[in-house]
Amino acid sequence: MTDEHAYDVAIIGAGVVGTAIGRQLARYRLRTVLLERSNDVGTGTSKANTAIVHTGFDTQPGSLESTLVRRGHELLTAYAAASGIALERTGAVLVAWDAEQTARLDEVLAKSQANGYHHARRITLEELSRREPHLGGGATGAVTIPDESIICPWSASVAFATEAVGAGVELQLGVEVSHARRGPDDWVLRTTNGDIRARWVVNAAGLGSDLVNAWFGHDEFGITPRRGQLIVFDKLARPLLSSILLPVPTERTKGVLVAPTVYGNVLLGPTAEDIPDRDDTATTAEGIGGLLRAGRRILPELVHEEVTAVYAGLRAATEHRDYQISVHERERYACVGGIRSTGLTASLAIAEHVVAQMGDAGLTLAEAEQEPVVPRLPELGERGTRAFEDAGLIEGDPAYGSIVCFCERVTVGEVRDALGSPVPAVDLGGVRRRTRATNGRCQGFFCGAAVAARLASAVRP
Repeated sequence: MTDEHAYDVAIIGAGVVGTAIGRQLARYRLRTVLLERSNDVGTGTSKANTAIVHTGFDTQPGSLESTLVRRGHELLTAYAAASGIALERTGAVLVAWDAEQTARLDEVLAKSQANGYHHARRITLEELSRREPHLGGGATGAVTIPDESIICPWSASVAFATEAVGAGVELQLGVEVSHARRGPDDWVLRTTNGDIRARWVVNAAGLGSDLVNAWFGHDEFGITPRRGQLIVFDKLARPLLSSILLPVPTERTKGVLVAPTVYGNVLLGPTAEDIPDRDDTATTAEGIGGLLRAGRRILPELVHEEVTAVYAGLRAATEHRDYQISVHERERYACVGGIRSTGLTASLAIAEHVVAQMGDAGLTLAEAEQEPVVPRLPELGERGTRAFEDAGLIEGDPAYGSIVCFCERVTVGEVRDALGSPVPAVDLGGVRRRTRATNGRCQGFFCGAAVAARLASAVRP
């Protein structure tokens, strides 16, 4: 192997956590490579979640997850403002539907206090009705959490990766790591793009993190994929709610929620099904039917609205109730596993925590000569000014005034930019995650061919 295949740090996995770690390492004079088996960043668990920035009010007090979610909420909120990631502070209402759930609301408030979040409070049923007049009948109690927010779940991975690449981190997509072996002074990773060497390895492999962990002689946890199916309702359903509507959580799951999205839709889900297949993101009649029954109770009018899409994501559930993060000084190996559904919120804090621990374990963290530059992403949220609405932008480049996807009002200029960016889209899914094109009511029936033609003729940077 030549020196071009030798790195200070190799990160396995370019989801929201892996890209956040890459971004954090870019602050230092290190040669870092980010390895991802898919052809884009954020294509696993990171792309299919409930798109909520959590306060951590209901995490386990004293847990690492609790600490990192609280810190992550602060970091991600600030980063979204700086980078243009669509984020909307809607607040949430946790609703109880029977006497047993109502009795647990005091426990929820006590847990919130123990987690350092002091803004949750009980509200009366009259106030609940004023806030959410379309809520189903039979609610028995409620707690408000005013700082819960909704976010574009795709933009975080793209922004983190773009910042990292701009600061010199090497991103290798479509490269699968199949094994690791110890060399005299470093690790040798066998990949589909040939062997590479790295002094340190970070395991951010998501659903495969327990398998990667075994390569390094560790077995602290096992991953059981937990499938969450969700339903996306048409934008005409958006006036039915003003807040995220949360259930009273259980030991196993946060339960089925109803939430607005930054794109103007309404989301219902997720289910929580433990399955054996780490790639099974199929939706099922049983799962969707169960969600519709839950939705009918929470927001009865919702189930009469048009469905835009259904999808499923897999979460990396383990036998433990906390993140499985560890840094092994002797092996020069960091494991970032068992990242639960709060991983998007905690991503920047996880990166901060892991890199600091790696520094304590011997990784030299000399600051880079220049601070990485935070990228500015295109506006994807309905609350912001989209490209087709920006007269100044259109005057400078008419491509931003030419709409290619009418459902989501995406312009030719935005698609062009997504195909030519530092971390470019290479397929329709990548275009969708960067622009919203093909993601609307017709699901690409009208614009799919035009977007695909532009994709086929794109000149890669």
